[in-house]
Amino acid sequence: MSDKISERSLVAGICVALVALVWFVFGQAIKFPFINFDDPEYVYEVPEINAGLTLHGVKWAFTHWPATNWFPLKNVSHMLEFQFYGFNPGLFHLTNVVLHAATVVLLFLALRKFTGSIWRSAFAAAIFAIHPLRAESVVWIEERKDVLSGIFFMLTLAAYFYYTRKPTVARYLTISIVFAAGLLSKAMLITTPIILLLLDYWPLNKDHGSEIGSQKSQNSSNWPKLILEKAPLFVLSLIVAFLTSRGIAPAHSAADQLPFLARIGNAFVSYLVYVWQMIWPTNLGVFYPYSQNGLPIWQSIVAAAILVVITIVILAVRKSRPYLFVGWFWYLIMLLPVIGVIQVNLQSHADRYTYLPQIGLYLIIAWGVADLLASWRYRTQIASAAAVVVILAFAFAARVQASYWRDSEALWTHTIAVTKDNYFAHASLADLLMRRGRVNEAIEHSEEALRIRRGDADAQNNLGLALLQTGDTQRAVAHLEKALEIDSGHMNAEVNLAWVLATSSNESMRNGARAVQLAEDVARRAGHPNAIVLRTLASAYAETGRYSDAIETAQQAIAIAKMTGNEGLAADLERNIAAYRLNQPIHSAP
Repeated sequence: MSDKISERSLVAGICVALVALVWFVFGQAIKFPFINFDDPEYVYEVPEINAGLTLHGVKWAFTHWPATNWFPLKNVSHMLEFQFYGFNPGLFHLTNVVLHAATVVLLFLALRKFTGSIWRSAFAAAIFAIHPLRAESVVWIEERKDVLSGIFFMLTLAAYFYYTRKPTVARYLTISIVFAAGLLSKAMLITTPIILLLLDYWPLNKDHGSEIGSQKSQNSSNWPKLILEKAPLFVLSLIVAFLTSRGIAPAHSAADQLPFLARIGNAFVSYLVYVWQMIWPTNLGVFYPYSQNGLPIWQSIVAAAILVVITIVILAVRKSRPYLFVGWFWYLIMLLPVIGVIQVNLQSHADRYTYLPQIGLYLIIAWGVADLLASWRYRTQIASAAAVVVILAFAFAARVQASYWRDSEALWTHTIAVTKDNYFAHASLADLLMRRGRVNEAIEHSEEALRIRRGDADAQNNLGLALLQTGDTQRAVAHLEKALEIDSGHMNAEVNLAWVLATSSNESMRNGARAVQLAEDVARRAGHPNAIVLRTLASAYAETGRYSDAIETAQQAIAIAKMTGNEGLAADLERNIAAYRLNQPIHSAP
């Protein structure tokens, strides 16, 4: 009895220590604001989310597809936050930190149950908790999908463990429910059924001579039964993969798409990049651009060869070191949905993609080091000292990495400093500086982005918008047109150009019909109503003499502006409506 109490106290103490580590590294985030990368588009400028938890909002969360951001439960979680927190980003960050801490504790408890090893499980969970690569997943509010899917992934593992102890329909339903919740948080979890099969191999050892249902098999393989057992989970994965994939294809213009062979080559290199970042996590940024000239073919070939050699070696020793097999294939397989073969975004790789996949590598390290030191005289002391040094080093490095998220300018400035030719970071910083009224600096960063990548639609749009602020309307329109030439569906450029065409004080530059066409296209494709888009559409209607439509549209924009806390925009719209009632369009200087 005393031994059980002592073990429970040890486990509880480790859980407390893990939570303390997470708070030491990421607790600072409660003072951080939203950032200007995806947070506006997907969190605080979305009326359905800003309205709090409503039936309409929940319906929207599950049905606004095809969309690149189809993460229903993630969006519902933000609705709950707006319901209780309002526009307080610190509390949104707190939610992320709490979810990550819970995921860490659940990982430790699950590994302990699966393997029976307390200290190896604790080490793997500690590295997962505070590795610098975690900063992006935990401190970025829009990456709620990582920490939310993470907690459901851990619950799936725990539910599966208890199912293997006593298979029942109720326990299988529990697995299915928490797994489905994970998929609805982030579709990257589609590989989870394969991870469960890996756990069947080790540490559960269910491939031979284990109970499946009420039968035992000593001489034949249980794999057909194990695979069939997970068939419903595979079906869930396929459904969510289909729904999510419908939004990926139209997400980028043809100019952004890499050739298939280039994506394959980048995928091989990225697998090794993530391994190196795990070992030496320096120069981490929020965005890593593809090489402008493409990766040298030799890099892709060498990376592929290294991956093949590692895999062959691990297959050769899988019977004596099964954790190598499970950890390596956990890493390879969980990364597949985001490794870039199917291009999801514009970056060559991303820190956030390692959130769950690298757990496989932590298993290799924790159990591999223990095996390596098994015959050493002072193995316990050596292992303990090394573990403490590694954990503290990663914790302090992660704390510094998280601090770069304290505001958008610090984040983009740091990213520019640690990456090369980062057109996206320059364009994003230009967008931020524009919003802060630092127009000349915004122009400089836009021009630098275009020097690096002439075909960057974001930079063309930002430069056009900055030039509008200086009164250089003709050059501004030229850059906005160039942005649409590069990407005909670039919604920001469409809205900005529509505004000029509808409201320019220069009659020769106005074109109300085209302004309506551009603004209506954005309103139709945006996925949710936006006050700026509706204001632009209203001004375009007014320019074409459709004043009743202009008034109705501007009133919708006012409701959204007030809902999102933008009282200044609401007041501006009220003045616009007063003009529309007098059958007057809005013509003004930029």
